[in-house]
This record gives sequence, C-alpha cells and structure tokens, in this order.
Amino acid sequence: MGEWRRSTRAAGTDMRGSGLRERVDRAMNVAIQREMERMERWMIFLASVGSTAPFVGLFGTVWGIMHSFSAIAAMHNTNLSVVAPGIAEALFATAIGLVAAIPAVLAYNKISTDLARVAGRLEGFAAEFGAILSRQTEERA
Repeated sequence: MGEWRRSTRAAGTDMRGSGLRERVDRAMNVAIQREMERMERWMIFLASVGSTAPFVGLFGTVWGIMHSFSAIAAMHNTNLSVVAPGIAEALFATAIGLVAAIPAVLAYNKISTDLARVAGRLEGFAAEFGAILSRQTEERA
C-alpha cells in the first residue's frame, strides 16, 4: 500500500503503466517473505529437538546399561539389586528423550501446517490486492 501511495503522489506518474503494478507486486512479495521468515524463526529449534532428543535418550539408555554391566562385573552378581539402578537410569533417559521429542515433533507439524496456510492466505491476498489496485489505476486513467 505504501508503494502505491508513493507512486500516486509522484508528479507525472503514469498510473496505467505496468511498472506501478510490478513495484506493488514486488513490495507485497517482499513483505510476505519477511513476515514468513519472522514467523518461521523458531521452527529450526523444534525440528532440532524433535530429531535429536531420541538420540539423547538412546545415549542415556546405553549409559545406564553400561552402569548395570559395570555393577555386575564389580559385584560378580546378577541380582536385581545390582542391575536395577543402571536399568532405572536407562529407562529414565529414554523417557526424558521421548518427553522432549514427541511434543516438539507434534508442535513442528502443527505449526508448519498452519504457516503453510498463512502463506497461502497472504499470497492470495497479495494477488487479490494487486488485481484491485490494477483495476483502480485503470479506472483512474
């Protein structure tokens, strides 16, 4: 809208020319791109958490099992009281990884879908707005 206003204020501007329409279209495309970049700013964080958290949980699982095997080796006993602490660590690490990953993946998918809808709406608005401005400039000329 600002580009259109600046062009209409300029003395001697040909309102029928395609230059005005192209400038307005470019201005709208730049505005849409900037807005989408602003809204997508934290998506990389959600994607990273969703993809790496299961591996962090897996690492914790391996670490806990290693502790169980170390306890077995140190005690020379496979009694439940010897292996239980390591297995508990392993299960807790797995659970923490899943607690972080599952909501991150769900949020990423939901927000990604919503952002795609917003982008479609913005592009539709830009096309409709461009058509309205084009029609008005033709009527004025």
